[in-house]
Amino acid sequence: MKRIQIIVLLVLAVSLVFWSCGGGEKQAADATNAKSNIVAKDMTTPAEEGGYGFEKLADELGYVTYEMKPEEQMFFGDPRAKKGGLFRHITSRFPATMRIEGQNANYVENSTISGLCYEGLISTHPLTLEFIPSLASHWKISDDKMKFWFRINPDARWSDGREVIAEDVVATWDLHMDETILSPSDQLTFGKYERPVAESKYLVSVVCKQLSWRNLLYFGGMPLMPSYYLNQVDGSEYLKEYQFKMIPGTGPYEIKEEDIVNQESFTFTRRPDYWAIDDPMNKYANNFDKIKFIVVKDNLPLMFEKFKKGEGDLYTVAQARVWVEETDFESVTKGWIQKKKVYSEKPAGTSGYAFNMRKWPFNDKRVRMAFTYLYNREKMNEEMYYNEYSMMNSMYSGSVYENPNNEKVVYSPEKAAKLLKEAGYTTRNEDGWLVHEDGRILRFEIAIQKGSAYMVTPVQQMLKEYGIDMQVKYEDGNASWKNLMDRNFTIFMQNWSGLVFPNPETSLKSSLADENNTNNIAGFKNARVDELCAEYDVTFDQARRIEIIREIDGIYSDIHPAAWGIARNYQRILYWDKFGYPEYMVGRYTGDYRTAFTLWWYEPEKEKALQEAMANDTNLPVGPVDVKYWPEYLKKANTQ
Repeated sequence: MKRIQIIVLLVLAVSLVFWSCGGGEKQAADATNAKSNIVAKDMTTPAEEGGYGFEKLADELGYVTYEMKPEEQMFFGDPRAKKGGLFRHITSRFPATMRIEGQNANYVENSTISGLCYEGLISTHPLTLEFIPSLASHWKISDDKMKFWFRINPDARWSDGREVIAEDVVATWDLHMDETILSPSDQLTFGKYERPVAESKYLVSVVCKQLSWRNLLYFGGMPLMPSYYLNQVDGSEYLKEYQFKMIPGTGPYEIKEEDIVNQESFTFTRRPDYWAIDDPMNKYANNFDKIKFIVVKDNLPLMFEKFKKGEGDLYTVAQARVWVEETDFESVTKGWIQKKKVYSEKPAGTSGYAFNMRKWPFNDKRVRMAFTYLYNREKMNEEMYYNEYSMMNSMYSGSVYENPNNEKVVYSPEKAAKLLKEAGYTTRNEDGWLVHEDGRILRFEIAIQKGSAYMVTPVQQMLKEYGIDMQVKYEDGNASWKNLMDRNFTIFMQNWSGLVFPNPETSLKSSLADENNTNNIAGFKNARVDELCAEYDVTFDQARRIEIIREIDGIYSDIHPAAWGIARNYQRILYWDKFGYPEYMVGRYTGDYRTAFTLWWYEPEKEKALQEAMANDTNLPVGPVDVKYWPEYLKKANTQ
């Protein structure tokens, strides 16, 4: 019972949805012979221990649940949806691992795998963000909010046919707490709980070590993995065993081993035996028989050309120039490909340039600020991005959490020159580069993918004019990410997804500043922010939480670990006109193309009409470009 949510959070495995060796041959055999493990309904476990009939006792025992209202159906899946078909998605990289946990498992691709193949105990309502059932049908919270109980649905099954049991929760928590998975943020997040207790086959409890309004969100949303497999490996063995092999999940899709073609593609297959397939929250979702990810490495023009040739079904247009100048080709004007700008309430996230404050020259705030004053975002937006964007001046741009007192940085060579002089860069050498009083040239390297050059080389020229030598090096996405996680960088062009519920701790806590494989990439340390993060966790009043995040945002802005870029609150997409979709097209808070994986569907009649139109060179109807369902929904809600 779950509304699949795929949120690219923070791009870490601690967002709303978390995240060879011994027994390998046995596990492989078990996965291959999955159907032999199918377990019949357990009619022996008593209702009071979570077995069938528990629903009748739930209220008396203090458990709660959520039942979907009929008028909410459309937000969980459109009743018009049909099952079947193939959806092809062209992506720019192959994930470093197919795991959803551990080292290098914090790519957006891993988040997608987690959302389609795995489930937590509870999830959040796609419209209201209230807690709703997933693997757990009911849950209970102690009066002091320090202990939670969950009743696992006895119908829940892993893709290998085994039952989901309380021990699976314990084993998943154990994996998160194993330092050998090389993911320190996991120990920070899940170390706030005592080890869960399997109170019966279907009942599990957990005690929190400290009070936090997010405890239920994170523990309940932790994607589960089966204890049968996890108990056969330790953390380091798990990293190796499941590097490019899937551990069974409970979600509506699975990735079969034969459908993983390393560095080329991987394919999700819809499970006809998905345990919650008939639940109203899932009945009209997860519609495609297969979802295939096709890798075209670090080559945006080639990705676009392949889409235009029909090798992909949906294309997200990241570049404003491409959107304005290159999306009115024949297939679009004839309606074969539909063009949409879809608005939502998805947090903008952060973009721009992150400085490694551990290293020269960006260990000096004056240099960081000088870079920012020379980064002419306004000119780039006007001349390159067709004024499609707004300026970002916060980690929480455009949201209620943004600190309104943050400096609205604008291009100012005068301020930059003054700061550089104060920092000791007083002369230029014969090549025109600024030289520090100690003899060092103001020179540093940035590693980017080739497809990002159009965004970086203009900044390189801006800096060059004022004597700063930013040298561009090309790397593929995997190498760039590894160097970032290993802190082997000086400056990084960043683009992080925003969270519906901000979580500053995992990216700003001082204890993570010198840890690899965490989201504190800049090396940010601040005692006041640590205090505020601690207060934030135990503050149940939303108004105060907003105040806390705004103060954190102000401190971060003043220390200036990043030169922020530009923001937009919509998605630009193109897609071949052979699909059906809900009126809103994208999720209210997820707001991106991945809604298509779960809530869109293949329309055979549309496909037929499309093929006939292309064969006869005739037009199909062209719909409106702007889709503003969610802004209008919010406006209507605010006037009621």
